[in-house]
Amino acid sequence: MNEVFEELRSAAYSVWHRRWIVLATAWGVCLLGWLAVAMIPNAYESKARIYVELDDVLGDTTGIPGGSQKKEIERVRQTLTSTINLEKVIRSTKLGEGIIDQRGMDSAIEGLGKNVTVLSEEDNLFELTAKVGKGDLSDADNAALAQDVVEKLIDIFREENLAGNRGEVADTLVFLDQQLEDRKAELEAAEQRRVAFEAEHPELIGGTAAISSKLAAMRTELRGVEADLAAAQSSLAAINGQLAGTPRSIMTPGVGGGASASLAQARGQLAAMQARGLTDSHPDIIALQRQIQLLERQAANEPAGSTGTPNPAYTSLVAMKAERQAKVQSLQARSAALQSDIMAMTADQAQEPAVAAEANRISRDYEVLKKKYEDLLQKREELRLRKDVEADGSSVRFEVVDPPTTPRSPAAPNRPLLLAGVLIAGLGIGVGVAFAIGHLRSTFATTAALEKSMGLPVLGAISQTFSDADRIVRAKRMRMFFAGTAALCGLFIVLLAVEFIQRGMVA
Repeated sequence: MNEVFEELRSAAYSVWHRRWIVLATAWGVCLLGWLAVAMIPNAYESKARIYVELDDVLGDTTGIPGGSQKKEIERVRQTLTSTINLEKVIRSTKLGEGIIDQRGMDSAIEGLGKNVTVLSEEDNLFELTAKVGKGDLSDADNAALAQDVVEKLIDIFREENLAGNRGEVADTLVFLDQQLEDRKAELEAAEQRRVAFEAEHPELIGGTAAISSKLAAMRTELRGVEADLAAAQSSLAAINGQLAGTPRSIMTPGVGGGASASLAQARGQLAAMQARGLTDSHPDIIALQRQIQLLERQAANEPAGSTGTPNPAYTSLVAMKAERQAKVQSLQARSAALQSDIMAMTADQAQEPAVAAEANRISRDYEVLKKKYEDLLQKREELRLRKDVEADGSSVRFEVVDPPTTPRSPAAPNRPLLLAGVLIAGLGIGVGVAFAIGHLRSTFATTAALEKSMGLPVLGAISQTFSDADRIVRAKRMRMFFAGTAALCGLFIVLLAVEFIQRGMVA
């Protein structure tokens, strides 16, 4: 610790012994540094905030989803600082003064691009910032120019969102109209080919896919007809059974003709037995059949008019039988027709595979072209509706939340900090130069340093004595040194005052 203290005391003495070198070096560095700081032009920054609200009230009906509008706003935000837009700003402000060739314009665009920022604070809130600091303009002109640049940026933002977007919609409509005309011609040609082919091969209308669908539908219908036919036949058989067991006439008291009634009754019993599943070889069936044959001969020998009154139930059953027979015949005819059609279509597919493939291709091409045409037509109508909506009132509401500010103080450079930094750097460099000179001359500020360097004990030291005249000269030099130091600090204070005065003049 003592060694460190000795080193610090030796360094302080060496620097103080060469204080004039420190002061001269500090003056030189500070003058050069302050001059360089003074040459740096002040840059003034202007800011503005804009709010963009997306109106999605007609989004579902116009086919303009909110997500696409947000992407459009994001695209405008990203391209706002493009080369074309920055060139518009430069040509419409004082930034374009003195630019006579494209090289100068490119340089100005590059410089402005570094000093212009567009930040998205929230989903719909944007902050525009522009920093301007031209050396050939005064501080007031730079401040006004920064505000003017931000205003131009806002105008470009508005044009890109409103006018530019409408122009793109109009161009897209023209393109879609042209595409629709092309697709319409292709669709008409495909339709003519389809009509000609169907006229030549009517059995293959719609291609193999349509034929397969028709076959499936016919088979489904045939299964339904066969089920209905089975039900109708069963109902007809039931009617026949009821009709066999119902007498044609009702016997009236006092009137003969019992053989006919007995015959009808026997026939009913026979039908009932057969319905139970008894075969013709069954003894009861054989006996009943013999009885029926006997009754038939007796009924044939009965005189006319001896059968009694007609039976209304029998008459109703006969009518129902005729109706159900007609239904069975109709279903049988329909079943036969469906089977014939199915066999014919299956034979056509098997016998002419190439024609069936051509039918399939023509049908497929027609459906594809038709779908494309309908999609393009729908998109065109959506764009037309969108154009009408934007013509009456834009779907994007633009509002300037905070207008471009007029900067009152420079955003860069931080001149007070730079001035103080130059002063500290000058003093530091002066101290460093004095310390380095002290080490180069190999002198010793203390006896301890001499003893350490030589490795020999120091017996004593002779102090420096001053006469009265020397003391007067020494005091005069000290006053001059402090005056020079005070002058350096005073110049620093004056420069600070000048800087703040200039800022007040801009305000």
